[in-house]
Amino acid sequence: MSQKQPNKLFLLDAMALIYRAHFAFSKNPRINSKGLNTGVMLGFTNTLLEVLNKEKPTHIGVAFDTHAPTFRHERYEPYKANRQEQPEDIGVGIPWVKKIVEAFNIPILELDGFEADDIIGTLAKKAERNDFTVYMMTPDKDYGQLVDDHIFLYKPAFMGNAVDVMGPSEICKKWDIEKVDQVRDILGLMGDSVDNIPGIPGIGQKTAVKLLKAYGSVEELLKNTEDLKGKQKENVVNFAEQGLLSKELATIKVDVPIDFDGEGLKYEGFDEEKLKEIFSELEFRTLASRIFKGDQKKATIAQSEQLGLFGGASGTGKTVALDDPVVEPQEEPASPYDQNMPSNIFSSVAHYHKIKGEKAISKLVHYLNLQERFCFDTETTSLNPMGAELVGIAFAYVDGEAYYVPCPSEKEETAKILDLLRPVLENEKIMKVGQNIKYDVLVLKNHGISVQGALYDTMLAHYLIEPEGKHSMDWLAMQYLNYKPVSIESLIGKKGKNQGNMRDVDEDKVTPYAAEDADITLRLKSVFDPQLKEKKVEGLFSDVEVPLINVLAEMEFQGVCLDTDALSELSEKLEKEIKEIENKVYELAGVKFNLASPKQLGEVLFDKLELDPKAKKTKTGQYATGEEVLSKLASEHEIARAILDFRQMVKLKSTYVDSLPTLINSKTGKIHTTYNQFVAATGRLSSVNPNLQNIPIRTERGREIRKAFVPTDENHLLLAADYSQIELRLMAAFSEDESMLEAFRNGRDIHATTAAKIFKVPLEEVTSDMRRKAKTANFGIIYGISAFGLSQRLSIPRGEAKEIIDSYFREFPAVKEYMDSAIEKARKDEYVETILGRRRYLRDINSRNATMRGFAERNAINAPIQGSAADLIKVAMINVHNWMKKEKLKSKMILQVHDELVFDAHKDEISVLEKNVPKLMADAIELKVPVEVEVGTGKNWLEAH
Repeated sequence: MSQKQPNKLFLLDAMALIYRAHFAFSKNPRINSKGLNTGVMLGFTNTLLEVLNKEKPTHIGVAFDTHAPTFRHERYEPYKANRQEQPEDIGVGIPWVKKIVEAFNIPILELDGFEADDIIGTLAKKAERNDFTVYMMTPDKDYGQLVDDHIFLYKPAFMGNAVDVMGPSEICKKWDIEKVDQVRDILGLMGDSVDNIPGIPGIGQKTAVKLLKAYGSVEELLKNTEDLKGKQKENVVNFAEQGLLSKELATIKVDVPIDFDGEGLKYEGFDEEKLKEIFSELEFRTLASRIFKGDQKKATIAQSEQLGLFGGASGTGKTVALDDPVVEPQEEPASPYDQNMPSNIFSSVAHYHKIKGEKAISKLVHYLNLQERFCFDTETTSLNPMGAELVGIAFAYVDGEAYYVPCPSEKEETAKILDLLRPVLENEKIMKVGQNIKYDVLVLKNHGISVQGALYDTMLAHYLIEPEGKHSMDWLAMQYLNYKPVSIESLIGKKGKNQGNMRDVDEDKVTPYAAEDADITLRLKSVFDPQLKEKKVEGLFSDVEVPLINVLAEMEFQGVCLDTDALSELSEKLEKEIKEIENKVYELAGVKFNLASPKQLGEVLFDKLELDPKAKKTKTGQYATGEEVLSKLASEHEIARAILDFRQMVKLKSTYVDSLPTLINSKTGKIHTTYNQFVAATGRLSSVNPNLQNIPIRTERGREIRKAFVPTDENHLLLAADYSQIELRLMAAFSEDESMLEAFRNGRDIHATTAAKIFKVPLEEVTSDMRRKAKTANFGIIYGISAFGLSQRLSIPRGEAKEIIDSYFREFPAVKEYMDSAIEKARKDEYVETILGRRRYLRDINSRNATMRGFAERNAINAPIQGSAADLIKVAMINVHNWMKKEKLKSKMILQVHDELVFDAHKDEISVLEKNVPKLMADAIELKVPVEVEVGTGKNWLEAH
């Protein structure tokens, strides 16, 4: 079951927003002392800041038009020809706007031959397929054709009008159409004077809507001109080609040759130095004072009376003689903006020391052993904990003072240093604090150190405090301490193939960076402790999320074996099937060609076979042959279906079958995925390298990939334990609907039971189609599905979908009552909670904007259910882990995927696992509904599942 997408991408149409800014200040121009009209720059910046501050996008990009002609100009020379000459202040302002965008560290998106809306359309569709929720920010009405379940038109506030966020239902209502794609047809029929799109004479918006209600599209209208009368018929017949051309010109392309780079679009904050320089030149003093808050004085780290390593009160800077010099903060040259700057390593009173030699390390260990808690942070050569070499460890136990212990590349020397540190790292009585501490625990585990004692993860703490916020240490330091840490890129270079690693950096440069990380992380703990209590998630943090760290670390450390022979065999099988499909395509085409070449494919499909006389072309002049194009042809042409099959097989082979073996750790011979606790706002775990949640299981060939996941040896089998329909059971438990509870208590098929009720037929007369619709409704209701959404999923009229939902609520009234009460409570509290108190904040629940409010209302219903399912399996994992540890079992828990746990089960322990694991999972949290866990075993994951 899909979960709510955590990634929030804003794509801004720069030129539309620039023109908007120009008109906003046209009657009240902003001229600086140099005579420069800065209205465009100021208006755009204000809009950008409003989005960043109010909407808090995780990802953002700004699309610009270029001066190069587009494919639309090539198709229709008068395109946009009647537009007035660009105002001078816009021409002057565009380069400044680009500088501002770059200073915000936001990617500029542009490509010759295409307009900004084509770039945005393409990236929006690609982002949606990559689990992003996308907001296209523009006042341009044409974008309505692109909206989808997770793609919204975001019209910014202007001249007293509030922000307007529009999804499919709002677009359809606004234009009075059945589906958003018909926006293209309306523009094709009525034209667009702004872009000089001609349309068909005599047809305005009302007439266009009326014709579309009757015929559905421009193409269907042209097939039925005999139904028309008089002048209208004459115009439609005479200007048919013009109508089709107009629709083409109004169509926003979604296959622009531009890659979707989610990582590159991630918003991490602006470049203060660049932005201040720009604001200074433009004389944006008020804006600068608002952004670079000057009301907070430089942070001076409080001194502590606790005895420091070097004697006296910590922070005094007194030292003992060491083999290596103490690394003290250096002065940074004065800046005119100093009063507005956050503090940093150069302006703070902090003492960071490099510790080398047995005597100095032993002294550090002595003081660490006196603490109730200390922070530690590893510096390594890799982000992959299972392959990372230890470069050093930083420690902090009082604010403002930290210590860095370098570890040389010689393994024997590092082992000696770790033996000195072992007693304190393995001291069960001392709490260990860290930022993403699971990484550090795993790194040390791989170096023979088993970190003991209670853990505290500042990243996890903030995740519970602000689930949908950013959790990186640099971000948290700026937000909560007004402190800007040293950038890792200043030490090892920017991301990319030429980036170095910490092993290459001089110890004296690493020391302040590493020590600062430990110091800042320790200070963040002090900030987050009271907030965890205030938000009432302290128990969830200490009893669930923190204990889970060691469980996940152990699972990652254990890894899972891959049968590379099985993958190789599957690869050969796929290669053979790919070849067979390829030959089939050649046979259908009547000619051999390079199937991987879009150019050759287009020529075969549209020149030789003439599948579509109106086939679209790219800016290079070749035919478009993307998935969307082929999917439209697939229902009528076998060759299009074969090509889609070919591409699917090729992707399956390259993305999974051939790439999984490359992830095998050379030392362990296993795959070690990394689990993330702080990505999904719902509380669900996610995983990377590989992403286990995305391993395909819907197709036969996709399912075969699970065959390659195998036990450690012949003495083991894989055992899979899977919660059955857990989210529906949670809905039954929360709503206490007697019909649902009774069905689950008696072990009846819940989807068939639902179908029998809403279609009013005996259970034995429920057809497969009825059950399918009921199943979609069952799961859809959890996500607050609308009649529009259900009609889209089931491909049925909206009226029929509405009747299914209405009937559902009549038969399950308690479910409707629960949903209404959940929304009502959310309106009051502006958050909802899971069964263990995990909060999901819904700040738009009382929004005046219907779309934003509706989105929050749906989350009010499903977030407690999804989040409670996450709570349940996390508690189950902890309980199962502790039980297995207590019983000293040889079996290991190795995978968690969705609602399923997978074990490398020793054959001697199969019966004890089959008996206890389902019980521990079912009893993890007490519910008012039976919880069923299905268990299976096998020689591979597919057999076990």
